[in-house]
Amino acid sequence: MTDTPFPHRFIAIEGNIGVGKTTLCHMLQKDFDCHLILEQFTDNPFLPYFYENPDRYAFPVELFFMAERHKQLQGDLSQPPLFPKTIIADYYFMKTLLFARSNLNAEEFQLFQRLFNVLNATFPNPDLLVYLHRPIPELIKNIQKRGRNMEQEISKEYLFKIQQAYFDYFNTNPSIPILILNLEDANFLKRPNSYQWILDLLGKKYEKGIHKLDFSD
Repeated sequence: MTDTPFPHRFIAIEGNIGVGKTTLCHMLQKDFDCHLILEQFTDNPFLPYFYENPDRYAFPVELFFMAERHKQLQGDLSQPPLFPKTIIADYYFMKTLLFARSNLNAEEFQLFQRLFNVLNATFPNPDLLVYLHRPIPELIKNIQKRGRNMEQEISKEYLFKIQQAYFDYFNTNPSIPILILNLEDANFLKRPNSYQWILDLLGKKYEKGIHKLDFSD
């Protein structure tokens, strides 16, 4: 474990389901003693029902996620630590709105967005937003490999819809530095060069807007 080499106070790691966000965050916390914020998605009692019947359970599942994310981030971000560390989170609160836009009908989303705007007003933006990108077939492989029963019915169409929601947001909201890292099939745990590539990128400062980079051996 070494001192944090990153010139960023708050880094949010984002990406589609199964891309490896939490794995990367755990590695960064272990190696650099970052303050880690992990989404507690398994605590959502509506999630298994949502995967079986999304039309019926989309609103309660998204409302629960929003409330839990707000409570967690409010506790971690509103009180500065006595000894400041880099904050690494495996989600950004804006994720709440992106998933809701993909899952809710127009009337539900209008109400949801009004609630979101009230809750989001008090949160700082990350100093750097990192979006991990993999092709949809790679996401499916990772989802199947980790074996969470409630995720096994996730379709390629749903993953594409989530991916598109992120890209639409990035293209219309260039107010923060955004790194889009195309990883293909790179494995952080088994290919140290891919992990080092990310570390090198996190050690740099970026202008606001989108920065796209492809990993290659």
